Amino acid sequence: MYFRQLLNDTTACASYLLGCKTSGEFAVVDPHVELVDRYVALADAQGAAIVAAFDTHVQADHVSGVPELAASTGATVYLPEGAGVEFEHHGLRDGEAVKLGNVEITAIATPGHAPAHHAYLVTDRTRGEEPWLVLSGDALLVGDAGRPDLHAQGEHTVEEMARTLYRSLTKRLLSLPDDLLLYPAHYSGSVCGRGLSANPASTIGFERRHNPALQFDSEDAFVEALVSHVPPPPEQQATIIAANRAGRQEPAVAKGRS
Repeated sequence: MYFRQLLNDTTACASYLLGCKTSGEFAVVDPHVELVDRYVALADAQGAAIVAAFDTHVQADHVSGVPELAASTGATVYLPEGAGVEFEHHGLRDGEAVKLGNVEITAIATPGHAPAHHAYLVTDRTRGEEPWLVLSGDALLVGDAGRPDLHAQGEHTVEEMARTLYRSLTKRLLSLPDDLLLYPAHYSGSVCGRGLSANPASTIGFERRHNPALQFDSEDAFVEALVSHVPPPPEQQATIIAANRAGRQEPAVAKGRS
């Protein structure tokens, strides 16, 4: 399996290029619009084609590169079922898997940061039958949990989103093996969390033991901590979300200005 983590320090966003070198099929997860040319160049250098583009959720802090990747490579776009976007895509169900040669990417529904949010469990069949790593999006971060307010509206109040996130963490992500590698969508410097580490990778077990957001003894205690002292929202949040739902770049958040 080919796997590369790409970091954009301007927005503290992490994205991922991965896939099967044998079949020459690659995917990008949580692509940043500013890095689209780099994803394509890296895949070309490996003699592979980008055939899939995933978002863990509709992003609120930067413009997604999913539509541009689809336009430039013909990649199939995958988002969580019910994400509410207005462009052509495949809505992944909880537990649904996408195969790229020997690599399998399985969706795990982990709502709470956003109503429709997936983590992606990655298995390399050439190494073993058990998953090797999880791309956790904004649900579980290194040193924190995702904030619950950015997509809260209507029946999805901030408190209810926080409760949903608690269940996603405790019942879904923390049910995974301790030795599973953890790769989030953000790291220190992002507004999507408060105590994020500058190290953009961890394991499920290390976070279980040392992540402050996972040390509460009840759902109520977790919610109380998560909804207090919420950081300021991202600049141009509404405009960015609208652009990502529509699958186009608005002038105010065009490439290089997100």
